[in-house]
Amino acid sequence: MGNYLQPITGFGVGKVIDSRNPEFMEGDLVWGITGWEEYSLLKSSEGLFKIHHTDIPLSYYTGILGMPGLTAYGGFYEVCAPKKGEYVFVSAASGAVGQLVGQFAKLMGCYVVGSAGTRDKVELLKNKFGFDDAFNYKEEPDLNAALKRYFPEGIDIYFENVGGKMLDAVLLNMRVRGRIAVCGMISQYNCDQPEGVYNLMSIVYKRVRIEGFAVADYYPQYSKFLDFILPYIREGKIKYVEDIVEGLENGPTALIGLFNGRNVGKQVVLVASQ
Repeated sequence: MGNYLQPITGFGVGKVIDSRNPEFMEGDLVWGITGWEEYSLLKSSEGLFKIHHTDIPLSYYTGILGMPGLTAYGGFYEVCAPKKGEYVFVSAASGAVGQLVGQFAKLMGCYVVGSAGTRDKVELLKNKFGFDDAFNYKEEPDLNAALKRYFPEGIDIYFENVGGKMLDAVLLNMRVRGRIAVCGMISQYNCDQPEGVYNLMSIVYKRVRIEGFAVADYYPQYSKFLDFILPYIREGKIKYVEDIVEGLENGPTALIGLFNGRNVGKQVVLVASQ
C-alpha cells in the first residue's frame, strides 16, 4: 500500500447534500472540521454543529460563531476568571480570537491593551475594537519596557497567542495572582528549536497561574455561548473583522500568510457560495 495524499483539514462551513445520520438532513447547514475541498465525506458527526441562525453571515461560523469565538469565550471567562477593573493584555490581538477577547474584556469593564504586527492593525484595535491602547511589537526593541509603559500597575490577565519573547516579557510584568490563559504560541510553531523562557521565577514571586486549554473543552457550552454572543452581534456591540480570500486555489497562500501577519482578522477561504 502506498502513501495516500490527504487534503488539509480545518474548520469550515458546509451544506449537507446527503446524510445517513438522522441528526443531519439534506440541506442542513453545518460547521465543524472539514477538508480543504469542494466536497467532504465526514465519517463522524463528533464536533459538527448544525447552523440555526442564518441572519448572520455564514462565514461567521468559521470565526466569531465557531471555533475562534468559542475559544475566546471559554479562554477568557472560564480560564481567566476576569473581574471588573482588571488590567488585560492580549497578544496577536487583531486575530480571530484576540479581537474578541479584547472586546469581551471591555464589556467586563477591564482596561485592555493589545499587541499586533502592523500600524494598521494597531489602529484597528483602538478605533474599531475599542481597546484602550495598542502597540506594534515590531517597533518595540524592548518588550519589557513597552509593557511597563502600557501597564505601569502591571498585568492581571494575559491572553497568550504568541509565546517566545513576548511571554518572557509578560512574566516580568504580571501582578500578584495574575492569570495567563495559553491559547496558542504562533511564534514557536515553525521553530526548529523552541525559544527558551527565562523569567519563570516570576510565577513564584507573583503567584501567577498559567493554564493551557483547547476549544473542545467548551463544546458542551456552545448553545450557552450563542445565547451570550448573538444579541451583541445583532446590536452591533461586538465588531468582527474577516479577511476573505476567494477560491480554494488561493488557500495555500492564505495559510502561509498567517505566519507573517498578512491577514487582518479571521482568515477565511471562500470555496463556493451557497
